[in-house]
Amino acid sequence: MTTPDPDGPLAEQLLRFTRRVHRIQKRHIEQSGLGITPAQSRLLRTLAHYEAPPRMADLAERLEVVPRAVTSLVDGLEASGKVRRVPDPSNRRVIRIELTDDGHKALGELRGARRAAADEILAPLTHVERAVLGSLLDTLVDKARQG
Repeated sequence: MTTPDPDGPLAEQLLRFTRRVHRIQKRHIEQSGLGITPAQSRLLRTLAHYEAPPRMADLAERLEVVPRAVTSLVDGLEASGKVRRVPDPSNRRVIRIELTDDGHKALGELRGARRAAADEILAPLTHVERAVLGSLLDTLVDKARQG
């Protein structure tokens, strides 16, 4: 006889919620008209956190994907003029990835799309419920970082 999993329903709720968040964000990104995929959006946001242009290997590590995946994302973003490959000033064999002016502009528009998605997702919650959710999410994120 198996023991019921008390967290099973909660785990299922989290999975359904995560899928809903991804669908809504994807729709808002598509409606932005930028022609950027959610994965490309994530790469652009990640690039914006670096003080100096990173190597593709750095991006792959930060994004937790294989380097080939980053190459494909960079290829698409470079073709649309949002990033460019630049040689490393200290080692010309190393290629770094930097945001272009169009990439910075796209990031601003993507922030708006993400904000609209968040507003849609959080619309059913009161201000108090949003504060409680924020606190719970902080706890989950902080515990994950400690582990």
